[in-house]
Amino acid sequence: MKSEAKQFFAPQAWVQGDWAYDVLLEVAADGCWSTVLPLATEQQQACTTRLQGPVLPGVVNAHSHAFQRAIAGLTERRGNGAGVADDFWSWRDRMYSAANRITPDQLEAIASQLYAELLAGGYTQVCEFHYLHNALDGAPYADPAEMSLALVRAAQRTGMGLTLLPTLYMRSGFTATGLRDDQRRFASTPESIVRVVEAVQAHTQGDARINVGVAIHSLRAVSPVALCELTDYAKRAALPVHIHIAEQTQEVDDCVTHTRQRPIEWLLNYVEVDERWNLVHATHTTAAELAGVQARGASIVICPATEANLGDGVFDLPGYAALQGTWSIGSDSHVTRRWSEELRLLEYSQRLTQRKRNVAAQTMGCTSSAAALLEAALVGGRNATGLELGGLKVGQRADFAVLDVQSPSLLGMPADHRLDGLVFSSPDARFDAVYVAGELAHLHNNAGFAAAMHALWGG
Repeated sequence: MKSEAKQFFAPQAWVQGDWAYDVLLEVAADGCWSTVLPLATEQQQACTTRLQGPVLPGVVNAHSHAFQRAIAGLTERRGNGAGVADDFWSWRDRMYSAANRITPDQLEAIASQLYAELLAGGYTQVCEFHYLHNALDGAPYADPAEMSLALVRAAQRTGMGLTLLPTLYMRSGFTATGLRDDQRRFASTPESIVRVVEAVQAHTQGDARINVGVAIHSLRAVSPVALCELTDYAKRAALPVHIHIAEQTQEVDDCVTHTRQRPIEWLLNYVEVDERWNLVHATHTTAAELAGVQARGASIVICPATEANLGDGVFDLPGYAALQGTWSIGSDSHVTRRWSEELRLLEYSQRLTQRKRNVAAQTMGCTSSAAALLEAALVGGRNATGLELGGLKVGQRADFAVLDVQSPSLLGMPADHRLDGLVFSSPDARFDAVYVAGELAHLHNNAGFAAAMHALWGG
């Protein structure tokens, strides 16, 4: 995707970890920044497109299951019967009911709505951890990339950047030989995942907003042989690798029972984990495991809203930050769809467990918790996508969002506190406009979403 070079002028912009003023921003024809110049003169400002508010870098949403947008708000009632457990595993059964109904057209409509919402929330690239591969009866589609291409079309319709992660899912648990019937749409092999990757690459060639990686659903869902087969392919192809890991205590206990090691411990001992790897959740870890992840150059993807919604637990941010570990954020099941909410909940979960304030600022050596969190999320986003998405910096893709300073939470806010206000003052400040690779994205796209939801759930 190429376009003509563009010049913007921002009265205020977040550049290299702080606010800069009177900033000239030039986007080259390839959609990357060619100039980021604070304190631009009036002559340099001439003939530019003047942006109406402060500019923030676009943020990577490093973990998404788009189809789960269809159940946001629909799993918040307890199960029937006295003593019925309501936890991650009961939620998962309800989630499967959606997974086994959604058609490709419905997935495209749901993802289009979701991606527009994510753009409106300041995200400009989403890592789609995609395991909904097969037809409703579990049989492969004639085109194995049928469901994946529905997500690609949704991204292209809205202008969202997309890192598609076709996901390997082969068995229901460590001792199982296959999948449960309600997991039939997830069935895949290393070979089928490679076919999807190559099909999407061919379909999106030349689109700078879209790339691919691979994902392993979890250690319980694949054999060690299959895991290594797929990740060896990813290494040869220089693709990012994502995996759910150590999200739930039961998952950790099951792994110990069947391997005599904890999930991250096993992964680090038996797999060539490196900087392309992204460990999603890692909620239940030891200090040694976090040190091992950091030493390998791998990243962790934290999903604070979903981890709270599902009762997963709280990630050890102080311990990992002390190691200068790399992390990104994701909205996962999409109970929230703004990066400011995810960062706020990440900090507040730490304050609740540590009984302290400004935990991120303290552990990351910053004055501002919002600044510490945003900068860390930007660094981790590059690892999650394998793309140059590090903010307002020459050579990085020109992804940015324009804040509406008339938002109630920002009214009267001193200019140098606007990021703090965005993250820690509710209701959330609005973005007037969002750009991906220098192109204006579409923040409103609900065509077909209501009809898809009605077809799925009625009402």
